Amino acid sequence: MAAGLLDTNAVILLERLDPDHLPTEPLISAISLAELSVGPLATDDDRERAARQARLQETEAVFEPVSFDAAAARAFGGVAASLRRSGRKPRARAFDALIAAIAIANQLPLYTCNPRDFAGIDDLRLEELPHPDV
Repeated sequence: MAAGLLDTNAVILLERLDPDHLPTEPLISAISLAELSVGPLATDDDRERAARQARLQETEAVFEPVSFDAAAARAFGGVAASLRRSGRKPRARAFDALIAAIAIANQLPLYTCNPRDFAGIDDLRLEELPHPDV
């Protein structure tokens, strides 16, 4: 396995995941970084906020995110159409759809612990990661 894009849940669980199931060059998307940026602001628990802020800062220090660029924007059209054809609403899975578009545009497999989040998306190479709590 060479490069692969990590879904946000994989980034959150990264230190608990089996390294044998990860790509040799793990990458993250700008969308995952955006999702992680919401984390500290989305809790009133001081300890949880501090943990989320630490995860965000560590992620920013370790990864250079893959951008949502023009190629990803074009790929997003296909992702949205795939979701509609499969009976799913693209808006309900907006972040996941954007992450999938980045993976498709960059010809990267997407590594996730939640493969159901990406069900019905054509042309997406999905790699399921075993969840550490299962």
